Amino acid sequence: MDTSASASGPAPSRRPRSVAVIGGGISGLAAAWYAKQALPDATVTVFEGSPRLGGKLAVAEVGGVRVDLGAESILNRRPEAVDLARAVGLADDIVHPATASASIWNRGELVPMPRGHLMGVPGDPRVLAGLLSAAGLKRAEAGPTLPPRSLLRVEAETDDVAVGGFVAERFGREVVDRLVEPLLGGVYAGHADEISLRAAIPALVPAYESGEPLDEAVSKILAAQAGAADPKPVFAGIRGGVGRFPAALTESCESAGVTVHRETMVRELSRTAGGWRLVCGPVPAARAHEFDAVIVAVPGAPAARLLKDAAPAAATELAGIAYASVALATFVFDDAALPAGSGFLVPPADGRFIKASTFSSVKWSWLAASGKTVVRASVGRHRETADLQREDTELAALALADLRTALGPDALGDPVDRYVQRWGGGLPQYAVGHVARVERIRSAVAAQPGLAVCGAAYDGVGIAACVASALRAAGEISTGAIGTGAIGTGAIGTGAHTNPEHP
Repeated sequence: MDTSASASGPAPSRRPRSVAVIGGGISGLAAAWYAKQALPDATVTVFEGSPRLGGKLAVAEVGGVRVDLGAESILNRRPEAVDLARAVGLADDIVHPATASASIWNRGELVPMPRGHLMGVPGDPRVLAGLLSAAGLKRAEAGPTLPPRSLLRVEAETDDVAVGGFVAERFGREVVDRLVEPLLGGVYAGHADEISLRAAIPALVPAYESGEPLDEAVSKILAAQAGAADPKPVFAGIRGGVGRFPAALTESCESAGVTVHRETMVRELSRTAGGWRLVCGPVPAARAHEFDAVIVAVPGAPAARLLKDAAPAAATELAGIAYASVALATFVFDDAALPAGSGFLVPPADGRFIKASTFSSVKWSWLAASGKTVVRASVGRHRETADLQREDTELAALALADLRTALGPDALGDPVDRYVQRWGGGLPQYAVGHVARVERIRSAVAAQPGLAVCGAAYDGVGIAACVASALRAAGEISTGAIGTGAIGTGAIGTGAHTNPEHP
């Protein structure tokens, strides 16, 4: 069945009558929802290659408790994702963490997470006492020992630099190893010495460009946040799991008339005289469909494959985005003696198996009400794949051993159940020059009328950033018809991210 309008399509200045969205993750579903809101008379069709919608958001029952298998929180300080969750019927189920305090498993001890920092960059190095060694703290308090940018590996074309080198020059290597690295690792499963400052912490770019003392810049940013008239909780969740979001979004899309195809792989995307041609389905029975506009909402590699003819420059850039694989081990106990707080991060310098743990039943009241203790642990960083090649049983056993070492041998008994969820190629790496790369991708895509891209590869890996990119893409293909009402307000591309595994 052909799901589109005619092949003649609209001129670039006209509103499309048919829209295809390639990819049924949270970005693709959000793009379809926004496109239908902006173009109520258009046909909107989602094509998802797998049997399941939602991408890396999912829930499952473990030990009799429904738990998230992917991200379990949404950045609440930017409005797009929380507003969309409300719009699709989840308003009454939006909740906030019961505790915001966390720890760092540092040199064999759980140390309270320092306050007064921005992604590990301190406003006052003295807050790092107890985390750093005496020598490391002295170095941090001394500030820069070299002129700004003197030894930084600056990417000349984009004037970008890695977060690790930038912070180490000012505060010393130990600040990076003990605080910045575990925080960035929780977001990207990457490495501080490779992650772009402009992409990951854009609020510090003015200080980088001007040479302003970094502690002063951070202090100003934190003071502005604290002085906000109506400060919001940093994170939000959804009662029953953030993994409910895609299902609610799908239901809302379908109720509005969006057609959603599962197990329908888009194999080819090409330009026609007035629109776009998609070839979908298994090779022996592949079928062609024509649309006026297309939103590509899949990761870098499949997006590059689809765009290789239509937008070859964009395809080349997309193919250059690396991805990290991770695994989440979830344990359910009848009871456990957990310390105060929502979990802990792990500096990779200590050589542990896990990189973070979340005490989910402490963090979320709806899980606490189950009477069970739910603990998650995450494993895996970019290029470090050996641990992910272990069988589920071994991976879970090693993660549990680390948890028992961190919390004490008597804190955790035997779990009543456990679940290992693997997200292969789940997290794009925002390498130095990423912001400029995204600008080049969007420029090449914009040269093709009726084409847009969205997803975690562009402006942020968290749910809020993905939804924002979907809003932007829908606005681009609908000639700016959305983005000014109650749904669709707020900054896009600010670099603020939800942490996929942040306690």
